[in-house]
Amino acid sequence: MSFEIVSQAHCFGGTQFVYSHASRETGTPMRLAVFIPPQANGGKVPVVWFLSGLTCTEENFTVKAGAQRVASELGLILIAPDTSPRGEGVPDDPEGAYDFGLGAGFYVDAVQEPWTRNYRMRSYLERELPGLVAENLPADMGRQGITGHSMGGHGALTLALRNPERFKAVSAFAPIASPMNCPWGEKALSNYIGPDRAAWRDYDACALIEDGARVPDILMDQGTADGFLDSQLRPQLLEAACTRAGQPLTLRMQEGYDHSYFFIATFIEDHLRWHAERLGR
Repeated sequence: MSFEIVSQAHCFGGTQFVYSHASRETGTPMRLAVFIPPQANGGKVPVVWFLSGLTCTEENFTVKAGAQRVASELGLILIAPDTSPRGEGVPDDPEGAYDFGLGAGFYVDAVQEPWTRNYRMRSYLERELPGLVAENLPADMGRQGITGHSMGGHGALTLALRNPERFKAVSAFAPIASPMNCPWGEKALSNYIGPDRAAWRDYDACALIEDGARVPDILMDQGTADGFLDSQLRPQLLEAACTRAGQPLTLRMQEGYDHSYFFIATFIEDHLRWHAERLGR
């Protein structure tokens, strides 16, 4: 199966694409944004995945973060998938809330109806999409990193902790540090996974670390002026879990920064250089 080009534009010597494809896992068309740096003209190059947060599509990071200039310098492919399945017949939050359903797949495989058919973002990102990337892009799949923001920060941390052999570097911007212990996460996991909290542990970075999962190190930035800091993000829970387990974590509390893409745009260069160093540019 190949990607269909939705759009492409020359950018910092490379090319910014938006692709679409029919997904076996979600049963829907899926879109992803991919920046290919100029170094890919000479062979395969490392990959950094960016997982976006609630309400976002593949477009938010691509348009707002300003990451392409640094990725072009460092020779990194950037891949930004959508955050959930979309389309005719895909169920959404019955009350139209922003924090569940469309745009809020939480990077899980749902086991509760009516979500099971389409909401399979874990399998989509762990199995299906990497295979398509390997087949269709000049990507060195032996050198992959992952990062993300908010709900996507949760996704990046949990995907990396479950797949340490795949991801050589992991970072996060203002992640939902422990979905089992915040309103956003409790709503999503109870609806997608069900009432058994033990089954939620695969989707909680703190629980995964408590259960023995490890990565070489984690870089995490969190703004002190983030309106979701105390109620939803709770970085102190991840810091405590890492301290207890001996999991290396660099947590940077950034004074005065909020939850917006201005925060991400400010620190994305640091994160991409962190990844490039670990991916052996």
